[in-house]
Amino acid sequence: MNPAAPWMDWSAAALSVRLALSAVALLAPLGIALAWPLAYGRFRGKVFLEAALLMPLVLPPTVLGFYLLQSLGPRSPLGRAWDFFTGGTLVFSFSGLLIATLLINLPFFLQPLVASLGSVDRRLLEASSTLGHGRMATYLRVALPLSWRGLLAGAILAFAHGMGEFGVVLMVGGNLPGRTRTLSIALFDQVQALDLEAAHRTAFALLSFAFLVLLSTAWLRAREPR
Repeated sequence: MNPAAPWMDWSAAALSVRLALSAVALLAPLGIALAWPLAYGRFRGKVFLEAALLMPLVLPPTVLGFYLLQSLGPRSPLGRAWDFFTGGTLVFSFSGLLIATLLINLPFFLQPLVASLGSVDRRLLEASSTLGHGRMATYLRVALPLSWRGLLAGAILAFAHGMGEFGVVLMVGGNLPGRTRTLSIALFDQVQALDLEAAHRTAFALLSFAFLVLLSTAWLRAREPR
């Protein structure tokens, strides 16, 4: 082991935490808004909406990364608009990385929340309606507070997945130290450089974190009212 080598790539770790926290902060209002129609809505096209939102779960990261590159690139409408207003690019930047992280983590946030909303006693929702509350007020004041475990589980899962995502992050953000280099990319570099001791430490940190996340979500599910 090289005594001068740091125990962990702390710059990559800090960037991973910042990226995951930022994604969860933006996912919370978006996920809360989308969860209501998915849990209680009955409208034409609901099946297609569900399929579109859950697609990142089954798409290969390279496919999603390729389309994100096309959508965020400097020649795309979004890329040109971003360059016009900010003078920068979305690809190979933290902003582009954040957009990609939002898309790939949305289903991880939505699934536990929608499932928890579906378990709320409908009689409580009907009682709220009879008291004169509209749909939005019933959702925000009755259904959502009763589904706090699903909301918390979704936030935890989205944060954990944001910490460990590799394929899409590498394609959209590249490998720029201090800017787009996350822990998963640092692990990839360590393996390529045959720095196996550093790779073991990074992999063990990610493994331990993933186990704690799964333990937390399992505990929340066990305490969900039947």
